[in-house]
Amino acid sequence: MSWISVSAARDASAVGREVEVRGWVRTRRDSKAGFSFLELNDGSCLGNLQVVADASLANYADEIQKLTAGCSVVVRGDLVASPAAGQATEMRAGSLRLIGSCDAETYPLQKKRHTFEKLREWAHLRGRTNTFGAVMRVRSRICDSIHRYFQQQGFCYLHTPIITASDCEGAGELFRVTTLNLDQLTGSGRPVDHSQDFFGKPAYLTVSGQLEGETYASALSRIYTFGPTFRAENSNTSRHLAEFWMVEPEVAFFDLDDNRQLAESFLKRVLTDLLETCREDMEFFDRHIQAGLIERLTAVVQRPFEHMTYTEAIRVLEGAGEHFEYPVAWGTDLQAEHERYLTEKHVGGPLVLTDYPASIKPFYMRLSDDGQTVAGMDVLVPGVGEIIGGSQREERLEPLLARMAAAGLSESDYEWYLDLRRFGSVPHAGFGLGLERMVQYATGMANIRDVVPFPRYPGYAEF
Repeated sequence: MSWISVSAARDASAVGREVEVRGWVRTRRDSKAGFSFLELNDGSCLGNLQVVADASLANYADEIQKLTAGCSVVVRGDLVASPAAGQATEMRAGSLRLIGSCDAETYPLQKKRHTFEKLREWAHLRGRTNTFGAVMRVRSRICDSIHRYFQQQGFCYLHTPIITASDCEGAGELFRVTTLNLDQLTGSGRPVDHSQDFFGKPAYLTVSGQLEGETYASALSRIYTFGPTFRAENSNTSRHLAEFWMVEPEVAFFDLDDNRQLAESFLKRVLTDLLETCREDMEFFDRHIQAGLIERLTAVVQRPFEHMTYTEAIRVLEGAGEHFEYPVAWGTDLQAEHERYLTEKHVGGPLVLTDYPASIKPFYMRLSDDGQTVAGMDVLVPGVGEIIGGSQREERLEPLLARMAAAGLSESDYEWYLDLRRFGSVPHAGFGLGLERMVQYATGMANIRDVVPFPRYPGYAEF
């Protein structure tokens, strides 16, 4: 007898098969006619499989009628067409084996609704709820789509280091990695001798794999990185995490316009895959989390992305007649409220902004001929604002050295990076997409802490 998933068992094509399913009981309802209805879920899909357990089963009175939410079971039986609306199949149980009991008095996930904030306290169990099961399936599908897209486009998947000695963004928001005895250092009052540390120099958790990615793009032409990144940024907001995943493609012989087209193609492919393969979960989010979600995502897929420069965007915002919390002026970074106005009210769809002031962007972005702007870009989408950030990189040695000096970065720390400009330098470009931002956007979830299995943010590192 074959063991199949609940997802497979719910499909109409499975009618007539004798199978085994394994999962957790969601609900039990007893009938006076001498049988019980069990709702069984194994996480493979949103919906449950209805199991009809007859009183003739040997353990009906001792176990089946005592099953509670959270119990794990193995059920064998026949799949038949269900007379109930909304489900194609149900199982007539031939046998049911209890694997793990679950105390109804102490099990946190009772039938009543819990706030997402409360469920964060039970992050080890919240995956059993409809919402968080759906979030994780969508997250998994997005990851699969990311890999498929880049592999089909001829990109090489590159594993960049998690421990690094360089600060890609130059912002200093780094988690330090050390094996030194911090208690002794605190008591000694002496400056830290980094030569005694594990790596013999200061080391940090990476904020981005971009710089290392550039090295291999300069050899393999097309690469992408996809892994965890870390920011020691004291931001307690619904859009920031201290630990998150980033996908970062990097392509040799690319300019900013090539980069812009790649970002649009990539984003549309991921959303298309999601809408086609996660329909049940996406309909759940559309009904219960954010009304109109599917329509909004479909519009992003179908509409060409608009394009304007940062300078043009500032003019639009200055003439908008809107009251913004943060003042608008050339040379200041755009806030989420500005980005959302541009994409939701002015353009009414996806928008790519380019050519930002050099003063507000990292040192590695290519300086434009005007000496004031850089070849940077942000992709903005309705409902969120920025979802992708990228740039054409500075491939010329002298301008790069000048930008580094202005940022206060030491040449000696980046000699390896500068070598790329000394030995066969080429124009190249890339961008970064935060996975959690993408999942948040695709599901409509309000807080980014609810689209990652175990969130990390200031003051919180549980589990």
